[in-house]
Order: sequence, then C-alpha cells, then structure tokens
Amino acid sequence: MTSKINPSEGTVAEYVTAMIGGQLFGLPISRVQDVFMPERLTRVPLSPAEIAGVLNLRGRIVTVVDMRARLGLPKNDDGKPPMAVGVDLRGESYGLLIDQIGEVLRLPDNGREDNPVNLDPRMAKLAGGVHRLDGQLMVVLDVDRVLEIVPDMLAA
Repeated sequence: MTSKINPSEGTVAEYVTAMIGGQLFGLPISRVQDVFMPERLTRVPLSPAEIAGVLNLRGRIVTVVDMRARLGLPKNDDGKPPMAVGVDLRGESYGLLIDQIGEVLRLPDNGREDNPVNLDPRMAKLAGGVHRLDGQLMVVLDVDRVLEIVPDMLAA
C-alpha cells in the first residue's frame, strides 16, 4: 500500500517558482496574487534603484520591485521582457520583477532546510529556507523580508 503524502510526515507547501539571475526561487503560493507582464512602467523620481516604478494593474496602483536590484545582481541584458509576480503586503499591492516564471511545485514542509551558511548573504537576508531539488537549490523567498525595506526606502 502506497500513499503520496503521509500526514504524519508533515504538510505539503506549494511554491510558484521563478528564475532571477540564473537562480531558482520559490514563492509561497498563498502569497502570490497573480503573474503578469509589466507594461507602461512609470519611474518614480528620487526612488531607490530597487523600485522599478509603478503601474496600473486592473485599477490598482502597483509598486514594482526590481528583484535583480534587490538581490544586488546586474541588470538583465538578454533582451527578454521581464515578468512580474503580484503580491500583497498589509493591503498594498506590489509586483516583484523577475526574469522568468516557472511552474508550481508541491514540496513537503519537512524537506525545507534552514539557509546554508554558504548561501550568498544577499539571498540569505531575503530567504526563508531552501529546498534541495534534483541538481539545484531552490531558495524560498520570504515575501515579508523582500518588501520590508520598501517603506523604509520610500520614507528616506
């Protein structure tokens, strides 16, 4: 007798995967509102480099955060248009600018590990753990940590 997930082994978490600078990231699906291609991005004067701009998404003003800048990575120059993952924090809408959207993965919670000591510090400060997958490491993004700097930056 086989079962896919034994409840005594723990719960399963679902992640929307995204590529940023060649690294695989996972966003908890419960935090993802939508996925879209940002169009007509309006730059905000005097905003930090991490704020790519704002846009109108179905009647809501969305602040777009450039995840490459947030992670200290160089700008993407492959010519492909970026994608964005829509998330909410305390009633405000944000878009996280990513290189490429992936698939939804269902992974056991007990397979999630703490950040390894050798994880790039720029990623570690935004990560809520990692999952070791076949041949690669998926860094789990902590959406609250990704966005916690935004109000501080905007107030400066």
